Amino acid sequence: MQRCRWVDESKPDYVAYHDNEWGVPVHDDKVLFEFLILESAQAGLSWYTILKRREGYRLAFAGFDPQQVAQFDANKVEQLMQDASIIRHRPKIEAAINNAQRFLEVQKEFGSFSAFIWGYVQGVPVDNRSEERLPVATTPLSDQLSKEMKKRGFKFLGSTTLYAYLQAVGVVCDHDLDCFCREKTTIQQA
Repeated sequence: MQRCRWVDESKPDYVAYHDNEWGVPVHDDKVLFEFLILESAQAGLSWYTILKRREGYRLAFAGFDPQQVAQFDANKVEQLMQDASIIRHRPKIEAAINNAQRFLEVQKEFGSFSAFIWGYVQGVPVDNRSEERLPVATTPLSDQLSKEMKKRGFKFLGSTTLYAYLQAVGVVCDHDLDCFCREKTTIQQA
């Protein structure tokens, strides 16, 4: 079975993440919020660093419930700064709380965060791979989304982070052309 070249097949959890989650279209707001928290925490770090701490994040951030995270206060921030199961980076922790509040605002405005994010691609994943095109860190879509989310007050979600987010939740299909996972999604050409 051929996988994307970035997958370290010596790490079973990494393989499972690639095979079962990465690039699979997500429409569940709770899962979309989970990846928003995880991708913003990943900024400047490897994804595997965050993947290994995923359960720690799940516990620390109320099961990725945006309603609860939006209520976290300064005392909770201090508690999280002592939690070795997550990345103890104050601006990222504060951004997660802020982003939960912004996430709820988007839900209220659009009916769901899914409707907001998938509206950028008319509900169909975009295929960014071709024989000529190598993997990229940003695209016009991630640039546009980054500007919009910054305008809405989201933090730690620049274009590169948002592109990784779009890949993770399947808005963008970036599986290698010979990866068996490409068959799992219906895609439109970029």
